[in-house]
Amino acid sequence: MDSTRVTEHPTSHERPQPGVGPADGRGALLRAPEPLPPPPPSALPAQTGPGGTATPDAPFSCAQHGPSGGTPGASAPLPALGGEHSQPVADEPGTHRPRPAPEGIPVQPGAEGERVPAPPAGTDRRTGQAPPHGPMPMRRDGDRLRFVGAATRRIARGIDLEEIVMGLCRATVPTFSDAILVYLRDPLPVGDERPTGPLVLRLRRTDRIPQERDPEDGGLAVPVTENTGATALSNEICEVRPGGALAEVLRGVRPVFADAPGARAALVELLGEDLAMPAGQRAILAPLRGRRRVIGAVLFLRRPERLAFEADDLLVAAQLATHSALGIDKAVLYGREAYIADELQRTMLPETLPNPTGVRLASRYLPAAETARVGGDWYDAIPLPGSRVALVVGDVMGHSMTSAAIMGQLRTTAQTLAGLDLPPQEVLHHLDEQAQRLGTDRMATCLYAVYDPVAHRITVANAGHPPPVLLHLGGRAEVLRVPAGAPIGVGGVDFEAVELDAPAGATLLLYTDGLVESRLRDVWTGIEQLREKLAATAQLTGADHPPPLEALCDEVLDMLGPGDRDDDIALLAARFDGIAPSDVAYWFLEPEDAAPGRARRLARRALARWGMEELTDSVELLVSEVVTNAVRYASRPITLRLLRTDVLRCEVGDDVPQLPRLRQARATDEGGRGLYLVNRLARRWGATRLSTGKVVWFELNRG
Repeated sequence: MDSTRVTEHPTSHERPQPGVGPADGRGALLRAPEPLPPPPPSALPAQTGPGGTATPDAPFSCAQHGPSGGTPGASAPLPALGGEHSQPVADEPGTHRPRPAPEGIPVQPGAEGERVPAPPAGTDRRTGQAPPHGPMPMRRDGDRLRFVGAATRRIARGIDLEEIVMGLCRATVPTFSDAILVYLRDPLPVGDERPTGPLVLRLRRTDRIPQERDPEDGGLAVPVTENTGATALSNEICEVRPGGALAEVLRGVRPVFADAPGARAALVELLGEDLAMPAGQRAILAPLRGRRRVIGAVLFLRRPERLAFEADDLLVAAQLATHSALGIDKAVLYGREAYIADELQRTMLPETLPNPTGVRLASRYLPAAETARVGGDWYDAIPLPGSRVALVVGDVMGHSMTSAAIMGQLRTTAQTLAGLDLPPQEVLHHLDEQAQRLGTDRMATCLYAVYDPVAHRITVANAGHPPPVLLHLGGRAEVLRVPAGAPIGVGGVDFEAVELDAPAGATLLLYTDGLVESRLRDVWTGIEQLREKLAATAQLTGADHPPPLEALCDEVLDMLGPGDRDDDIALLAARFDGIAPSDVAYWFLEPEDAAPGRARRLARRALARWGMEELTDSVELLVSEVVTNAVRYASRPITLRLLRTDVLRCEVGDDVPQLPRLRQARATDEGGRGLYLVNRLARRWGATRLSTGKVVWFELNRG
């Protein structure tokens, strides 16, 4: 065989095809190998090692070649093979020269199946020398293709806006650039909505290689910021002028070099005139275009001592910008959905709990998971006439938007029925009818309890819900024996209510099945664990001091294990303080003309007994006006009750269902000024319709 015959090897399987420019996106795809033209006869032979094997670290560097591609010591120039992908001279027959692998990519096996070991990280794979600053540049299209794949995978891992922007910064610095600035539209458009107002870009995040040199000595003056915020040398906010240089670059969508026509003026508009940019092709401005519009821009920078960007790097910047923009678009949509879910759940549940007389309340709600923030669990505390309070907890099947919508309708219905002061079993009956009107498959469980602080009793009705747990003052926890009943939505069933003692200092815990039931335990096992947890918590504070409500709720939720969060959880805790009999005064009055005078005398005696004589004048006036209105229309005895708590509360009940209305009396009217006086003198007042009539009440501050 002729010893001068050369063996031709393809430069790279990823080498661009002829006729495809570096700005064409097809240049990043894999290409079929092309034969290399033979070198001139006077070309230097390849350096060989023992056994005729080509030495992989021949002194060749495209960065040191001139336009002719010549090497010192060669009698003729090397053939030009396309810039940095120039190939060394031919090997001896039957030999194969392994190509140097890029940074972080394993060396491909040779013809003999051997793998050449890679030099240490951060060194040149041809010279074995470490570069002065930054990592080795990517020498082949295959290197860029692998980098783009790894970078886009890292960007795609983000689910919210911050993760995607951080993924872009961490994937490109320092592998692709020495610094990066990410600008996003403020505010970011969501979905198909059309932005109003001018296009404003806000600096969202910057990142760079740690600065080792003074910026005046040639370093890159880009500060490091972990989050959004103003920087010392760049604008935080930039308003894009219509028709300006920056608007033209953003409209073009494609990345451009800083020295391209119009790009320098665009960078001055974006960054400000005080920021010095590195000379040459060391800056790439890439617009971020989402599904329908430009949503920002990314600036990639390299230090002066590092090799400048090449034409193929524009394709890399375009791929990074495209994936980042689409990811940001999806993150904004996801953020809007999460916001809607949070707002829906927040509005469906009580924003704050009331502060009724004789009972203290605390609550908790936990969604099933971060991706399922809404569900069908709800709780409520509704003040009732006579200083009573209704405690409600329910659970609609599922934890989706539909479940939350049904839960909202049932909760609204329960509040309306509670305002009518219906018995608990009647409330559940009407909820069952409402669920059947919503659909045949609308199922829910509910527990409705009414606490009377004067009688120290609680009335409970259940519709297929887990039973409540009562924690006594001494530390004993018991599961209340309440008839289970059928779930709401079954239809055609009766609900039964039971009346139980509610001693002062006891704590009633209402909850949904997500607290006690999971894949790892059945509901009754969970209820027993909850009872034991409450008893153990009560032992920590002693027999005479019940545990604080907020801490008790936290302790209850701590019983959940890693596999116990299968469903959302609603928790409502009520501490029964009650009202002592000595703080209650109660009378019956016949509906006659003498009733207002008798009511004034009874109220005066009660205030004197309680040491509240300073309120005598106001109470007598208001009691007289309210009782006079009741006598005018009532046909049965009128009730008068005074309650001494943190305020003085007066309640007048009659058998007339019509509620009084506040109106401005005319100068010629003989009446109609009683409620006006009540409204001006009382701290609060109101009227509630009962099944047997109504109650008009008012409150006065003590002292």
